[in-house]
Formats: sequence, structure tokens, C-alpha cells
Amino acid sequence: MLANSLIELDRAHLIHPVSSYRGHEALGVRVLKSAKGATVTDASGKQLVDGFAGLWCVNAGYGHDSIVEAAARQMRELPYATAYFDLGSEPAIRLASELADRAPGDLNHVYFTLGGSDAVDSTIRFVRYYWNARGEPQRDQFISIEQGYHGSSVVGAGLTALPAFHAGFGIPFEWQHKIPSPYPYRNPVGEDGNAIIAASLAALKAKIEAIGPERVAAFYAEPIQGSGGVIVPPNGWIKAMRELCREYGILFIADEVITGFGRTGPLFACTDEDIVPDFMTTAKGLTSGYVPMGAVFMADHVYNVIADAAGNAAVGHGYTYSAHPVSAAVALEVLKLYEDGLLKNGTRAGARLMAGLSGLSDHPLVGDVRGRGMLAAIELVVDKEKKTPLPASSMPARRVFDRAWDNGLIIRAFAHGVLGYAPPLCCTDSDVDAIIERTRRTLDQTLDDADIRQALA
Repeated sequence: MLANSLIELDRAHLIHPVSSYRGHEALGVRVLKSAKGATVTDASGKQLVDGFAGLWCVNAGYGHDSIVEAAARQMRELPYATAYFDLGSEPAIRLASELADRAPGDLNHVYFTLGGSDAVDSTIRFVRYYWNARGEPQRDQFISIEQGYHGSSVVGAGLTALPAFHAGFGIPFEWQHKIPSPYPYRNPVGEDGNAIIAASLAALKAKIEAIGPERVAAFYAEPIQGSGGVIVPPNGWIKAMRELCREYGILFIADEVITGFGRTGPLFACTDEDIVPDFMTTAKGLTSGYVPMGAVFMADHVYNVIADAAGNAAVGHGYTYSAHPVSAAVALEVLKLYEDGLLKNGTRAGARLMAGLSGLSDHPLVGDVRGRGMLAAIELVVDKEKKTPLPASSMPARRVFDRAWDNGLIIRAFAHGVLGYAPPLCCTDSDVDAIIERTRRTLDQTLDDADIRQALA
């Protein structure tokens, strides 16, 4: 009775993100009740392995008492402190210091936000301020990558290159430009890493020259494209793109909202290729999703230009909840858990996950298996040689998700037939094995779908 009441209240009042409003009204909400480790339980008592860590974010896993205690302790002592008026709190100050100590290179300055979208949005404001301070206000053009995701704020969604985030919103803006994704599985130059890197460099250089090198402010890239379908570029790709930006004097922003905090193995994916961006955005795993928080890391040279230009005047960018002490206290405890064993376990579990998913390559629907660490994807096709996607009539985003749910597994099912995986770093061997076994069962059921059978015929 309680669950039914919640479904009706949800249907009447709660607007869900990135959802078909009428479709959701018809479907009704699935109410989650509790969670522990990598397992969530819904209101009916059904248990599921969360193969997606909420929304790529519960990296530490659910139910850590030490995180709850850190939040409660801070709420009792100082539940809120503004960072305006030159005020601050101990947790936020210590967190900024700890993060700077671990960040690549000279990313020594940290601005706290509420999540990933406003972290990206903040970089756009900082980038514009930087170039104005440098006396180059004409540098107002931004470049990102097709199938990339950089949040859903007004300007961030314009950097995002996914149609659902543009339709009906009047974006992207004319100053937001795109180059093709490296996408090894579907790249026109093939799957050779060197050829892909060369093609991406040529595309970025051509875009910069077309816009005018003196006009380009910044280039945005995810180390692995998450919401575009977990697209893993070849080794050396991000380093090459970063170096080209350096040659042109263009600011390079690494969006690590998804890849940060152990998702690909190390604390930050940028360290995989020893790159130091001018800005780095993070969120999600920063607090393991227990409370909202994001962070913008800013390089020394950028900070100094902005600070020197402003002088005694305020840099007019801020949020009420920036540097929130409770969020910072949670993030400090989460960071401790990562370094006390979760990063190591995530590396081990990630190797098991990738091996298990690769073992599904022989399935008739599996065209590609890709990933790094605890971030992975399977791309489904109906013709492996031609790489023909699943037919739209098979509604993969809806039906595959539903089948997986019924099998006791939560994954991300994209509309183009890609299955996304981002399990918590705390996963045990049995958790990973369950993800693989339930995925295979879901694939077998999908193979039996009438629309899929017709496409295979």
C-alpha cells in the first residue's frame, strides 16, 4: 500500500531528470528502499546488483557507516558555513588541500560546486574571465567533441553533443563547436590507434583554423566519453589533443566528472597518460554520491592571471552552497576509504569485470566490448560484420533495461543499443560474477525479442 501511494504521489508531483514525462506517468516509478555494498533493494523487497553505481557516482558503494558518521558529526557541529565574505570551514579548507595534493601537476586551486554540470558551467565563466584578463576578449569560441557530455546547464548542455540535451532548448550556441568523436568501433579511419589519433588531431586543427586560432578559448574532452556510450579512445589520444591545444595556446579542460575518483583505476584518469590540464572538473565519486558536490581544479597560471587582474575587486562567481562543510566532511571520509583499499579493490574488480564482459563477445548480439577499470560498455548489433545497430523498434533503452532489472541487475541501456557499466569499487568477486551472468541472461532474452529476430533474419 505504501509503495502504491508513493507511485501515485510521484506521478502527480515529481519531475524526473532526462525522462519522457508522459512515458513516466504511464510507467510509474520504481521506488528504491535501501542499499548496502553493491546491492540495492526496492520497495517490494527485490534485490539488485547496481552495475551502474546510481548514476556513475556511488564509487565507494552503499552503506558505509563512517561516511554517515562524518556527515552527522559535521551537521551537529557546523551544518552550514558560507564561503562568501572571506569565511570558511575546516572541512572545506582541508578538502581543497588534500585534493590539490593529489591532483596532476600544478592544479593547486579548487573551486567547489554542487555537481558536475555547474562545475563545467564554472569553467566557462573562468575561461572567459581569464581571456578578458589577458587582454584577448575575442577568444570566445569553445570546442568540444561529438557524443561528449558536459552537463545539462544552459551553456554546458551546448558543449554536450547529445541530441536529447539540445532538442527544444535552442542550443548549442553559435560559439560552441564540435569535432568528431574518436569512437574506435565506428571511426571512419578504422580501429588503428595511430590513425584515430591522427584523424582527431587533423579535425581539431581544421576546426581551430576555420574559427581562427586567435578566437578559440578552450577545448573540452572527457578521458573516456561516458554518456556518449563509454567511448574509450586509444592510448595516447588525450595526450596528443592536450599537446595540440598547448601549441595553439588554447586552454584544455579535462572533464573527469565520470572518470574521477577511481572509476578507471587511478584517482584521476588524467594520470594514466601523465597530462596536466588547465582545468579539471570532478563530481560524482568525489562524495560517492552520498551528498551533492563538485569541484573545479584550476592550474596555477590560470589562477594567477585571474587573481592579478581582479586585484582588490571580487571575482563575481559564486554559489550559496559552494564549499559546503557537510559535503566536504563526507568527501574527506570518502577519499580516506578510497586510499585505504577501495582503489586497489576497484582495480582488481575492474580486471574481473572486463574479463567477464569480454567473455560475452561470442554472443550473437555483441559487437564490441570496451572499457577501463570499473567503466565499461557492450555495444549490441544485429550484424557483426556490418556493425548494424539494433533496430529502433526493439526499443533497447527501455526493454533491455527492463529485462536486466527483472534479472536483478541495474545497468545503463542507451538508445543506440549500448549497455553501460560503472559498478561500485567495493564489488566482490560474486558481485562482478552476478553482473556478468545476469547480463548474459539479458542478452539471451533480447535475442529472443521479435523485433531483433526479424532484424537478424
